[in-house]
Amino acid sequence: MKNSDVLIVGTGALANFFGARLAASGTSISMLGTWPEGLSALQKNGIQFENPSGDRISYPVLATNNPQECAGASLALVLVKAWQTERAARQLTECLAPDGFALSLQNGLGNREILSAYLGDERVGAGVTTTGATLLGPGLVRPGGEGVISLGSHPHLGPMANLLKQANFNIKITSDLDALMWGKLVINAAINPLTALLRIPNGELLSRPSARSLMTKTAREVFAVASARGVRLPFDAPVSAAEDVARRTAENCSSMLQDINRGAPTEIDAICGAVVKSGEQLNVDTPINRSLWMLVKSMTTGDFQ
Repeated sequence: MKNSDVLIVGTGALANFFGARLAASGTSISMLGTWPEGLSALQKNGIQFENPSGDRISYPVLATNNPQECAGASLALVLVKAWQTERAARQLTECLAPDGFALSLQNGLGNREILSAYLGDERVGAGVTTTGATLLGPGLVRPGGEGVISLGSHPHLGPMANLLKQANFNIKITSDLDALMWGKLVINAAINPLTALLRIPNGELLSRPSARSLMTKTAREVFAVASARGVRLPFDAPVSAAEDVARRTAENCSSMLQDINRGAPTEIDAICGAVVKSGEQLNVDTPINRSLWMLVKSMTTGDFQ
């Protein structure tokens, strides 16, 4: 791989979305994954990007399940599910260059720590995004609402941030990564589990009074835990923040709903589960998050950890 290329770890909705946007801006993309159907589609057709009018554009990529085919990668974008992070970290030990840099834009808590344990803090950055995308099929993605990518400051962040800006992503840099992570957790916890349980797109939560009430209570619980941890969130109104994202991504199906529809494991442990566990440590009650955690877990079977 050339130094200007980006290795995307993952073949899901956001992996395809970011891959397409970066490729459209002239960046050469490689994708590393384990989903056979996804890899096969990418190898055959590239990333199929469907715009709002229904037109499709194809972006060729190198897609593989073999880390050795990506050896020497200087920049990696980690977009796998939280339960897949340790596997991705092991793969990156094989293919990320000694002076390479991996950026996680994953949902939930703990991903940065897992990556750093394998790669070292100096090679791992993290951020959050409210950008949405829907995977219509293997290698076929449709954009959701346009959001912001907030990145934690890091001495090696520059090249990756520049490529994302070149692809017309809305980039913001912050020195308080915990605030970013917990801010995104508020939104994920308030939207994703309910859309998965009710099987509805994000915006419909706002038109159902009972669902909207549960959104409110969930967001406030996460806010309470964050406050008890001494985390100052990037917003003072957690409910408004969650509702704003649901409104801007109204037609989008959350990643958790997409997982449920595919019969795949979800990130509920790293979202509501993480809130519950952190609340227990701080004696903060989180009954709504606990209920959502258990309900979503009951929708899938098997031990995927």
